[in-house]
Amino acid sequence: MAAEQSTGLDPAAARLAWRATEPLHGLIYFAPEAHERYAALGIPEPMGYFASRAAALGAVGPGPVAATFYNFNPALIARALPTAWSRTTPAAVAAARLAAADAALTRGLGEAIHGPEVAEAAQLARRAAEDAAAHAGGRALYAAHAELPWPEAPHTVLWHAQMLLREFRGDGHVAALLVAGISGLEALVLHAASGEIEERFLRISRGWSRDEWAGAVAALRGRGLLAPEGEPGAAPVLSEPGRALRAEVEASTDRLAAPAYAGLGEAGCARLAELTRPLSRTVVQAGLLNPASVLSTAR
Repeated sequence: MAAEQSTGLDPAAARLAWRATEPLHGLIYFAPEAHERYAALGIPEPMGYFASRAAALGAVGPGPVAATFYNFNPALIARALPTAWSRTTPAAVAAARLAAADAALTRGLGEAIHGPEVAEAAQLARRAAEDAAAHAGGRALYAAHAELPWPEAPHTVLWHAQMLLREFRGDGHVAALLVAGISGLEALVLHAASGEIEERFLRISRGWSRDEWAGAVAALRGRGLLAPEGEPGAAPVLSEPGRALRAEVEASTDRLAAPAYAGLGEAGCARLAELTRPLSRTVVQAGLLNPASVLSTAR
């Protein structure tokens, strides 16, 4: 961990840049442009999600994907892979994903995609994404995606760079969860118990049954990470130790993500956030991150 902290950059600066920019990448999991392109290849959702995000790994089976994605039910993944690779190729899916991002951003941002703000943000994000390569050890999803070719248009460069930074951060988050002894399903339960996101969305989109979810709740209560059971039907809530553990995991994730942004410095991180915050707000307002689109296909 010390090597990851030696950059001198406040991890909060890196987190600011990532959070402000993430909707510009995250829309790929919600936008109909993506669902339509995957379906055209014969891999409707949720098969399209797993194939598109795993395409950089090659035509792998469910094992490596379950391990690296971490919080999805392996049975859900096994229904998608390797079947998807009998219908299409990783290269075709990767191309469809980029085309979908291009189309969704064009629709969501309109003429703003040609503005100087997008071009400048793309340069900053690309520098961070490329600098991350010096810290790729142990980060399988980032390393695989880093071998994909860079697109040319500034808005797709921005999307591609943020995708790399998201996988870089995600790989670090999985490492932090492993150190904390939290499984993928348990991480989802703790997230829902924080009140930040609905249980239903996490449970259904990740393919977990009610019984499996209840089993994880019981296990976490047994460890003292969830408060004792309250009124019948009441949603689980974090205990004080649970809140402390989640805060520790998030802090570790921030520290592990910071090296990618060290070259930007705090001023560069703040500038990237300044440039992308209004762009992200625009795509959210355009409805490009609607959770209902995921729930409708997670079957």
